[in-house]
Amino acid sequence: MINFRISETDEYEKLVPFFIENELEFTEEDMEEVPTDVVKCWEIVDKTDGNDKLIGGFVLAKREGEYICDGIAIAPAWRGTRLGKALLDKGIEEVQKQGGSRMYLVARAPEFFRKSGFETVGRDEAPNFFECLSCPQYQVSCHPEVMRLDI
Repeated sequence: MINFRISETDEYEKLVPFFIENELEFTEEDMEEVPTDVVKCWEIVDKTDGNDKLIGGFVLAKREGEYICDGIAIAPAWRGTRLGKALLDKGIEEVQKQGGSRMYLVARAPEFFRKSGFETVGRDEAPNFFECLSCPQYQVSCHPEVMRLDI
């Protein structure tokens, strides 16, 4: 039986290593820092065996006045269970609550985000506030798409 909890968390620093573990972020040494204001974070904790194990996370942030998905990940064993969609929906709902009109993200799995209405935008249509351009993997082993959801 699946026993998990989705909840808000103020432990952003706990989510960063989880994102790195799941190859959605690179270590801080690899990346150029972009000023970010964290709006809200959510975590999914598996409680099945009595131990709290982090299996998912989402960070909603603002950069240059725009809402962004600053990180979303689900542990490999839990992918395909709609938990990622549940987290993404939490972020979209929060942008709506705060009166935002769009959300940006950089997608390594763009088809997942297209199912929720995100569209790929050209680099010239997106604010230049993602670290991708300074990442050593950009267009080498990683070919992300900048995407936007108009709300």
